[in-house]
Amino acid sequence: MAGPFEHTMMPHADHDELARCEFVRDLKGHLTRDLRPGNQLAYERLAAPRFRRANKRPPRDRHEVRKLMLAEPVYQTWAALQRTSQEMLWDAAVDPVERDLPVLIDRARVGRGRKKGTLTLDSRVVPPRYIAAADVHCMPGGYATERTEDDVAAGAIFDFGVHWYTGGKLGPYNDSMGQQLSVVVRQFYPKLKPRRILDIGCTVGTSTLPYCRAFPDAEVHAIDVSAPLLRYAHARAEALGAAIHFRQANAEATDYPDGHFDLIVSHIFLHEVSRKAVTRIMKECHRLLAPGGVCVHQDITLFAGMTPYEAFDADWDTYANNEPCWAQMRSLDPKAVMTGAGFSAKGIRVTAASRAKGGYIAASSGGGWVTIAAQK
Repeated sequence: MAGPFEHTMMPHADHDELARCEFVRDLKGHLTRDLRPGNQLAYERLAAPRFRRANKRPPRDRHEVRKLMLAEPVYQTWAALQRTSQEMLWDAAVDPVERDLPVLIDRARVGRGRKKGTLTLDSRVVPPRYIAAADVHCMPGGYATERTEDDVAAGAIFDFGVHWYTGGKLGPYNDSMGQQLSVVVRQFYPKLKPRRILDIGCTVGTSTLPYCRAFPDAEVHAIDVSAPLLRYAHARAEALGAAIHFRQANAEATDYPDGHFDLIVSHIFLHEVSRKAVTRIMKECHRLLAPGGVCVHQDITLFAGMTPYEAFDADWDTYANNEPCWAQMRSLDPKAVMTGAGFSAKGIRVTAASRAKGGYIAASSGGGWVTIAAQK
């Protein structure tokens, strides 16, 4: 399978480095496709019957299931291999980045002189603890670590590594989530003609670029708290010919004026932030939207409607993949959060995400995505 599209900001992997990435991709696929179902068999045939005999009832929630499964050798083996595969993935992604980093930094500096989009950094923006305290999904250094002047390493590691993380299912440009959600926006709001669009928690802008194509008359903006991600994102967008205005800002409280945007989007961002932050972010979305404007957020599926085993299975990342806010997102009551932020209940839509025609989209742990939309 081909690697990610090699634009000028993508680190170049040699033959052996690509072979390592392909091995880890296949290992992760084997763990998910072939071995993970064995966990459910162990639960249904061993753990659950043992619990029922002792308690005269089935397990009532994911926490009781987890306590049972931690004692099952099949699950112990799978979980250890799954964590190891994550660490192996990022180890493989780091090597070409470390080798190419001086060149990538120089290219990003050159990219700042181009005129399509803009990059505005603000040293007063401090990454919040829910971003800075952990190497999220085991990516070395996480999103916000900065080790050298004009650092872009976090962006390069993310852009290169996420392709292998998802088994290539985000497409060669890692942009299928933006492709998909832009289609959903047009389906939900066919009369919407946004003048200005904001992507919050944009990382390296892979999901931002499709909005330049979907809404060519709109001015596209994107924010993140990480300077290394944004330096890379801006240079990447310039290399791919997209006019995007990147700004370092915390989505909980930005300095954009009231009613500045007609469309606000996010892509698997909300599960990276705390519950309190989600509430503040949605209030900020409401403030930033013009009358009639909409926000549309796509993220991991919710626990609601899952069986105790399904919820347990979907919660592995909380405990073993450095995703401390994962379960908080899955436990969210979207309508309560959105009405609390000021949106009218009748303007809120919570649906299973539809697959974009012809798109590449990786299923999240536990299956699928949820789309949360609201109109002001």
